[in-house]
Amino acid sequence: MLRSMTGFGRCLVENTHIIQQWEVKSVNSRHLDLKWRLPLAVRSLEPRLEKVVRRFAARGRVDISLILQYAPGDTPAMRFDSSQADAMLDSLYALAQARGEDFTPDYNALLQISSLWGDNGEEMDEELTTSLEEGLALALEDWNDARATEGRALGTDMHSRILRMEEWTGLIAERAPAIKEERANIMRERIGEALAQNGQELEEGRFLQEIVVLADRLDVSEELTRLTTHLERLHDLLQSGGDAGRRLDFTLQECFREINTCGNKLPDVQLSRLVVDFKNELEKCREQVQNLE
Repeated sequence: MLRSMTGFGRCLVENTHIIQQWEVKSVNSRHLDLKWRLPLAVRSLEPRLEKVVRRFAARGRVDISLILQYAPGDTPAMRFDSSQADAMLDSLYALAQARGEDFTPDYNALLQISSLWGDNGEEMDEELTTSLEEGLALALEDWNDARATEGRALGTDMHSRILRMEEWTGLIAERAPAIKEERANIMRERIGEALAQNGQELEEGRFLQEIVVLADRLDVSEELTRLTTHLERLHDLLQSGGDAGRRLDFTLQECFREINTCGNKLPDVQLSRLVVDFKNELEKCREQVQNLE
């Protein structure tokens, strides 16, 4: 099914050792861009957790956060970089001395400096790692459900617009021959009038040659055939679902190219209005596609 790149998901998992609360939210992006907010004790698991995410997502900027609460006695030991902390405090002390001011270190402030803290370097317990992977997968499933709901709404809207454009394509195909005939009649009248002013008559053979050139210039049959094919392709992509966003966007660009050529080739006020409406629908579809994975 189609999925939007915008969505939100969460899950809460409890067991005897930990309580894990995951949140996943995403917005549009050309590529898969992951932003993590993990507790220091499990940051080393980010590569493994990224593999889990890639099973559920192909594109979008995805922000993933985890709050962990440990049971008493199960909190993992943390590594504190005391050498770096000493150097920082010494520098602050020297600054205070140079300014002739007193310096009393605030050790609580060191808790806010993430670069001073890290895990103890020990390998993470495999049972805990598996539990975190499963919790993340549950949050991603909830996130995908939300994205699929929005994707269905976008697909339904695009489907109705494509049907409208298919109807307009048929109207253009019906109108094109009449435009050719009208332009040929106008050409005949103008040439006849110009020749009459000089006392000359219209040469039918020469005129037919000009009509052939004009008819070729006004012919949009190839463009309409390609446009019809592209619109059918859009239906197929909407039904196939998955990560169809890029393919939909490319096909819409091709539709725009063909309808633009039709508008340039056929000089007709009624048809020009139809082409403008057609382009507006294509642009609205492209705006919708920007939200699809």
